[in-house]
Amino acid sequence: MKKVIQGKAYVLGTNIDTDQIIPAEHLVYSLTDPEEAKKYGHFALSGLPPGQAGLPQGNIPFISGDHHRSEYGIIIADANFGCGSSREHAPFALNQAGIKAIVAESYARIFYRNAVDGGFLIPLETADPRIHEIKTGAMLEIDLENYLLKDQSAGTQYRLIPPGDVLPIIEAGGLFPYARQVKMIKNK
Repeated sequence: MKKVIQGKAYVLGTNIDTDQIIPAEHLVYSLTDPEEAKKYGHFALSGLPPGQAGLPQGNIPFISGDHHRSEYGIIIADANFGCGSSREHAPFALNQAGIKAIVAESYARIFYRNAVDGGFLIPLETADPRIHEIKTGAMLEIDLENYLLKDQSAGTQYRLIPPGDVLPIIEAGGLFPYARQVKMIKNK
């Protein structure tokens, strides 16, 4: 796994739920068919209410036109990110859209587990209230060795809470590939 993640910020608010991340009407596509899986990326964050997309500016589209990949690579969010239903489609959709990591004040437990167990993206936390200074479009760098988030556009940095033992699971591609890698379960 890269020890440094870079990407543009996409800023969201509090209580972003799984229906806002991927609305239920878009759960009809196959997760395993590569062409259909792109639809999850295309519809990622399409359920956000008006004014919530790309804060603090608001109403900045996450996906442009017919694309399935976003120009943004890192989501910055407030508390309780991923609340709502327990669908693993939510972190999958963000992964398909090109999100590498999310930095939030806190997560809904099931979203966090689905993100890690599926190896979809890195959920990181910060208790630094200054994170609200970050604007959508800012160039960010996440240093996974020193647990720092750097806003290269503003020249500021924020402390991240070390995620414990989840990075090797994400790096392996999810819980089952990790369990096979460390010989907790037999390889097929």
